[in-house]
Amino acid sequence: MIFDGSVRPVPSAPGFRYQAFPSVGSTNAVAMDAARSGDAGKLWVISQEQTAGRARRGRGWSSARGNLYASLLLMEPMPEERLGNLPMVAAIALADAVEAACGVLGLVKLKWPNDLLVDGRKISGILLEALPLSGEQGAIVCGFGVNCAHHPDLGLYPAGDLAMFGYRIAPEHLFAHLAKSVAGRLDQWRENDGFAGIRKDWLARASGIGERITVRYPDREIAGVFLGIEQDGRLRLRLDNGLVEHVSAGDVFFG
Repeated sequence: MIFDGSVRPVPSAPGFRYQAFPSVGSTNAVAMDAARSGDAGKLWVISQEQTAGRARRGRGWSSARGNLYASLLLMEPMPEERLGNLPMVAAIALADAVEAACGVLGLVKLKWPNDLLVDGRKISGILLEALPLSGEQGAIVCGFGVNCAHHPDLGLYPAGDLAMFGYRIAPEHLFAHLAKSVAGRLDQWRENDGFAGIRKDWLARASGIGERITVRYPDREIAGVFLGIEQDGRLRLRLDNGLVEHVSAGDVFFG
């Protein structure tokens, strides 16, 4: 992989292109700029480091060299209700890629909606951002950060990296698997009832089903038993009063 910003085809994912940089502020921001400039989509932006990496809810994302930082620009004329599935599509594709790169099936568990866990430690982050454009067209950017060689101290949740578990995976090697798995899972998702298969695969890797969890919102938190996910991907939580709440967004904590 040549890190000079030139646009090149992705060998492992025909029809997709990539730009690789030695350093950017944020790969998501570069991909968004490409959308504003009229890019047709299916463009990956990769960087060896980020100086202003972002995570969910405006948090920063530690982005030193040695880990994978990649964002995919998609131009999606999909109904809004189906776009809510995309975080889980991204998560299952990343899980596929990590296990393929490491050569170990069953290595990864998923924490709702799209965190990857190895031995209970978070090894990745996924940030999806939308940009409305003219007409019905809109841009979606899926940003992936994977701790290959090192990890930050998240404070909120135990973090880890692949190297600490004995898997020394180069970011470029992991990206080749990621580009291939994302292309395949997107094709599956676009089919009629395609999310049903992705949901099934997500549940097979899910962590914490049947256990007590806490869901934290910016201004409150709720707790109960994690029952699974709905057909649209929302989390099903049985509260202490017996009622079932459907969660569309929030931070999940076990125990």
